[in-house]
Amino acid sequence: MKIAVVLGTRPEIIKMASVIDEIENRGHELLLIHTGQHYDKEMSENFFIDLELPTPDYNIHVGSGSHGKQTGKMMDGIEEVVLKEKPDILLVQGDTNAVLAGALVASKLHIPVGHVEAGLRSFDETMPEEINRLAADVCSKLYFVPTEESAINLMMEGISRKRIIITGNTVVDACFRNLKIAESRPIEKYDQSLAELDIDNMENIVTLTMHRAENVDIKERVENIIGALGELSEMNIIFPIHPRTKKMIENFGLFDKLNNMEHVHIIKPVGYLDFLLLISKSTFILTDSGGLQEEAITLDVPALTLRYNTERPETVTAGGNILVGSDKDVILENARKILDDAEFAEKMRSAKNPYGMGNAAKIMLDKIIDADANDELAVRAPDAVMATFTRKLVVPGEDVTVSEFEEANNALVKIVFDGEDVKFPYDDLNLNGLTVIYEDYN
Repeated sequence: MKIAVVLGTRPEIIKMASVIDEIENRGHELLLIHTGQHYDKEMSENFFIDLELPTPDYNIHVGSGSHGKQTGKMMDGIEEVVLKEKPDILLVQGDTNAVLAGALVASKLHIPVGHVEAGLRSFDETMPEEINRLAADVCSKLYFVPTEESAINLMMEGISRKRIIITGNTVVDACFRNLKIAESRPIEKYDQSLAELDIDNMENIVTLTMHRAENVDIKERVENIIGALGELSEMNIIFPIHPRTKKMIENFGLFDKLNNMEHVHIIKPVGYLDFLLLISKSTFILTDSGGLQEEAITLDVPALTLRYNTERPETVTAGGNILVGSDKDVILENARKILDDAEFAEKMRSAKNPYGMGNAAKIMLDKIIDADANDELAVRAPDAVMATFTRKLVVPGEDVTVSEFEEANNALVKIVFDGEDVKFPYDDLNLNGLTVIYEDYN
């Protein structure tokens, strides 16, 4: 098979590394398309080197710009590549403009789309990432979801259970694999900023990242967060600052105030291996990043998320992550709990990781190969334009699994309720006494 992978940002490169390895290790043809959304060496090229990934076959060099301009350039470049290369499937990951562009282009060219990390929902349509997720999932053929909760999101939107594959998250694969590499390096191999700070011997580290528009574009929120940082003076707050974040803080006239805090160490963005090492040495993290919420719970580091919602609610449910928004008092209240309440901190550190065992890439490739062999990837017009099924509700009164029910009734199970709770309809789920909504094709 020829499998295309579209990458645009640091998280996509990191999270797709194990998938790229799996494609190559199984002898399939890899077509690597880099949009160049993170276009400078520090934000892109170093990641391919750090992770020992192949050089992209194509780099579209999109750079920065408005959402519309950036996405349009990506679509134009991806379309040219896809028409030339004709991949059997195109994989996108996450919720960036590269995901939106890749999914739209491939679906309109009748090339099946596999959405890695599908089904995440913040239910906040003011976030551009939420629009990207929703649009990409409309365009997808296969949905590789990290958790059952994400799978249920898609079921409730009408997606067939047979196209949803619960894989866990490739962030687990990446964290375990690459932290070992990071820890094995001598300090002189660290990023210069981290070497100068001597993080191996530094105590009370807090890692801070902040880049989302809903924070950095609003002066009041930036002021509140900086105010909270000022009262955590016993901590060593390390802030690898995104270029746009720095620009906005400077525009608000707040950069000098932040920079003059002796316990806040503002550094340039660091390489992925260095950043993993920094997280692992942190007492807790402050972040508005989605991916970092996953990495933190994987590495047993408490997370305080500077947002009022998250598309990673499993981390909150598990107990490893708390949403604190940009409210100074809420940030400080929860930071103090972690610092002053040993039992509370340990409970956060020991939260069960909801993102699987680190074999997500293998599960994905197994499904892709199986779907291709069974001619399930082809994008075709339906034989009948009008719907040829009816939707029904039933409560089976005998032991019958989902797959047995579907075979006996020529049906497709859509949603299963156990009382008030929605359950994902695994093949072997016993439906006795449960409420089943299904499509009847008789």
